[in-house]
Amino acid sequence: MRRVEIEIALNESRNRALARFGSLTPEQRTRPLTLSEHDPNNRWHALDHFGHLALIERNFVAMIRRHVAGNANPVGLLTTREGVILSREQVLASVHEMTDQYQHEHHDDSFSRVVALTGDARAQTLQLLGELTDEQLDEVLEGAPWSDGTLGGVLAANADHARMHWTWVRDALGESTSSSDRT
Repeated sequence: MRRVEIEIALNESRNRALARFGSLTPEQRTRPLTLSEHDPNNRWHALDHFGHLALIERNFVAMIRRHVAGNANPVGLLTTREGVILSREQVLASVHEMTDQYQHEHHDDSFSRVVALTGDARAQTLQLLGELTDEQLDEVLEGAPWSDGTLGGVLAANADHARMHWTWVRDALGESTSSSDRT
């Protein structure tokens, strides 16, 4: 994936997310909507979904920085610290637990705070994109199941991640504010 395509996707995704989550009423942003994939007694609201994007985006940046630094296990999700390979179910359970922990920490954040958190995360992504060479963007991030597994593909996956969470929010709200919500 070319640098310009990645940057366009990231910027368009950010603008769409701001417009979409910004179009919700305060009640729509904080109404319990979707069940947690870790704790069936926990429900996420729209701001939880929006804020979650910051966690994942920061994690992707950290993984890529570990890769560039020469870390043999930059993703760090597929094995234990002792090197034991985890099953897909164990990996997913760990990821869901991590995301719920972040959700609990930020559950009461205001819309303004979530905008700041996601904006900071996107700024880190764009800074990293600017630091990487074209050749590095084509390198494979060992253990990355996202996109095509390249550094560029993982960075660009943030755009699709935002779209996926918006779709879940929109569907849970049972409404579509416009036809542009489907893209």
